Amino acid sequence: MIRIEQLAYIVAQCRQVSRWRPFAEEVLGMATAPAADGALYVKMDERAFRFLIEPGADDRYLASGWQLADEAAFEAAARSLQAAGVAHERATPALCAARKVQGMLLLRDPSGNRHELVWGFQSDFSRFVSPQGVPGFVTGALGMGHTVLPAPDFDATWRFAQQVLGFGLADLYRHRYTQDPQEPLKRIYFTHCANGRHHSLALYEGEVPSGCVHAMVEVASMDEVGRAYDRMLRHGVKLMATLGRHVNDQMISFYMLTPSGFALEFGCGGAVIDWTRHSVFEATAVSQWGHDFSVGFG
Repeated sequence: MIRIEQLAYIVAQCRQVSRWRPFAEEVLGMATAPAADGALYVKMDERAFRFLIEPGADDRYLASGWQLADEAAFEAAARSLQAAGVAHERATPALCAARKVQGMLLLRDPSGNRHELVWGFQSDFSRFVSPQGVPGFVTGALGMGHTVLPAPDFDATWRFAQQVLGFGLADLYRHRYTQDPQEPLKRIYFTHCANGRHHSLALYEGEVPSGCVHAMVEVASMDEVGRAYDRMLRHGVKLMATLGRHVNDQMISFYMLTPSGFALEFGCGGAVIDWTRHSVFEATAVSQWGHDFSVGFG
């Protein structure tokens, strides 16, 4: 079984990479640096980057980078993929250099989502300095946050996440997205890896043109969430869901649209779980209060 430690980074594509710099610096309060071939690194902690934005023909999410502990775990993962008959390849030295890792395995799940299993991140551990004075983001052993990916081939994708990638189920939700009682309920499974963050990966039973429902980053206080909300409004960024608190991970957050066409959840107060004491549950509501997602359709 593969043992993933955390969501290490996200790779996105944008027709105008230049749009990401003001979004990252002036709205999110993250730092940026140029990357090769017109790409952009977005930094939110001591690592060289947590978002990599590459130029491309459309705006979309490209890949999720999953961290393994070391070279032994990496080689064990390669053997596990081989034994399971999962198509995969080893990244070229050039691609590893762009991701600033020692090694990478490239694979796709049954719904076509690209996953990059990596080990040995490279960083000078320079102090994160926010252009907006954000003291820091909640990362470290919990990883950069979480990502919610489309899984139209849901059952096969969930089996893959569980049996191949080693994710465990934290909780689940079933929802009908219109008022039509004949519409089938769609599942969302919230899953965790080998850290205490409530979910690092969630799977949504449906298609998403941007390749991602949303990604999440976390700050340490409600004040920082509020300041980011003000910056979003000031810079004319589209609000995708109002401020609210989720029932499952307890996150107080709001959602906004990224230049790559998927939403970004910006929140605080996420639950850290002791998995030896956790019981899986089905939530019948998304949030305790707030989180009006209808604003995103306006």
